[in-house]
Amino acid sequence: TLFRSPVGIASLISPWNLPLYLLSWKIAPAIAAGNTVIAKPSEMTSVTAWMMCKLLNEAGVPPGVVNIVFGIGPKAGDALVAHPDVPLISFTGSTATAQRIIERSAPYCKKLSLELGGKNPAIIFQDANLEECIPTTVRSSFANQGEICLCTSRVYVQRMIYEEFLKRFVDATKKWKVGLPSDPTASMGALISKEHLEKVRCYVKKAQEEGAQILCGEGVDALEIPSKNQNGYFMLPTIITGLKDSSCCMQEEIFGPLTCVVPFDTEEEVIEKANGVKYGLAATVWSRDVGQVHRVAKRLQSGLVWANCWLIRDLNLPFGGMKASGIGRDRKST
Repeated sequence: TLFRSPVGIASLISPWNLPLYLLSWKIAPAIAAGNTVIAKPSEMTSVTAWMMCKLLNEAGVPPGVVNIVFGIGPKAGDALVAHPDVPLISFTGSTATAQRIIERSAPYCKKLSLELGGKNPAIIFQDANLEECIPTTVRSSFANQGEICLCTSRVYVQRMIYEEFLKRFVDATKKWKVGLPSDPTASMGALISKEHLEKVRCYVKKAQEEGAQILCGEGVDALEIPSKNQNGYFMLPTIITGLKDSSCCMQEEIFGPLTCVVPFDTEEEVIEKANGVKYGLAATVWSRDVGQVHRVAKRLQSGLVWANCWLIRDLNLPFGGMKASGIGRDRKST
């Protein structure tokens, strides 16, 4: 007979990009398994966690079962990670922060679940259904301003359809409206902060310095925002071509509305390109050839591979990445 026992106190550290979704995602299985929780939300979206506390209280969750600590990572987060009486840490965020968590928790051999960054490829073969592929790839690249760890940031297109795909992809992206959350016609809103906006813009500048082409978006098209919101952290969805595989825009997680499109010739070539980064979180393969989809998916160094779709999944399944995209799995029972 298999018995499962709670570990005790679970330290849950969640990011700013999907604050309620990712925090509740961690809390629910932790308390269902009999643990108590000390959660630290991002200091940039702490009000969401405070509002959730009120709902938990109304729902009758006993005092002391779910505890929220507010503060910045280097202080509040570090205190949780390094505390000897906290045996389990679940963290969603950057790979750099995860490295610090591993170092600080190592003396106590804590149980870790680290869901980290990604540099996710979409691989589009010549027989792909472009009627479905193009709008889905626009959404996978720019949903939530590209501030989702699962967003596509590298688009590899087989050369026979490259020009057609690129034209239609750019045209569809230009229809992606940037606006206020209160605008029902808006496709995406503002980035999280001024500092993050500048970081994403910096990648566009670096691409230009490397000789890349900016086909739409930042620095190319006019951003139409109401005058009272002109100082907001808005950025147009941006498509870049002409980059080398070694470019920082192709290697580093940008976490914004920017994607790079690259042609390829053969299956072997694109697998090598897709795997040629330190991350391995998610990927998408577009082809009508079922055998090819399975063959490519098996060789991709990725925790999750979608076939002819994006962000369709069963939330009961364990979730996580490979390589620098994480250790362990969220929502896993052991």
